[in-house]
Amino acid sequence: MPRLSQVRRTDTAAPIVHRMYDRLFGDGVDPVDTPGTATGTPGNWWTVFALAPDVLEHAVLGFRLYANPDRKLSPILRELGQTRAGWLRGSQFVFSQHCKSCRSLGMSEAKIAAIPSWQTSDEFTPEERAVLAYTDGLVGSGGRIADGVFTALKGFLSDVEIFELTYITAMYDMHAVISRALRLEYDDREEPIVEIDAPEGSSAVDIGAATS
Repeated sequence: MPRLSQVRRTDTAAPIVHRMYDRLFGDGVDPVDTPGTATGTPGNWWTVFALAPDVLEHAVLGFRLYANPDRKLSPILRELGQTRAGWLRGSQFVFSQHCKSCRSLGMSEAKIAAIPSWQTSDEFTPEERAVLAYTDGLVGSGGRIADGVFTALKGFLSDVEIFELTYITAMYDMHAVISRALRLEYDDREEPIVEIDAPEGSSAVDIGAATS
C-alpha cells in the first residue's frame, strides 16, 4: 500500500480529480475501492496525488506539455530519456510504463531490452547513444555532464531539443523519486538491501579480521 492515504471519489469535489478518475478508471468508479487501470497498474499514483488537486493538475499539465505535438524533440529520444531515467533511479513504475511507451512508438524489443546496458549494445544509433549518455549525466550524476557528452549531443540536437530533453527527463526523474519515496504503483516494494541473518546459534564475527 502507498505510504500516504488515498482519496476516494466521494471525499473530493475537485473537478480535476473526478475528470481523471473517470478517464482512467471508468465513469463513476471509485479507484480506492476498485483499483486498476487499463495498463494494469493499481492506479494509486492518481489517488495519492489527489490529496492536493492543484498539484495533480500541475502534473497532468506536465504530461500534456511533453506529449504536445509542438515539441521539437523526437518522441523516440524523449522516451529513451524517460525510460533510462526510470532504470537509473530504480523506479520499477517509471521504467515499466515507459518501456510500454517505447513499444507503442515502434521501438524494437531488442532495443527496449538493451536500455539498461546501452553502453555495450549495438542497438542504438550515435544520436541515441548521445541522448542516453546525457540522461546518465542528468539522473545518475545529478546534472554533471562531461563536455564531451554535451558536444556529442549538440552534434545531433538543436538547443531547443536539448532543453526539452533536459526538462522532460528531469521531470521524470522527479516522478521516479516520488514514486519510490511514497511506494506508489510498482514501486510498492520492500527495501531489497537488508541484513541476511546468520545461521542460528552463530556468534558475531568480524569477517574482515577473521579472513585477513
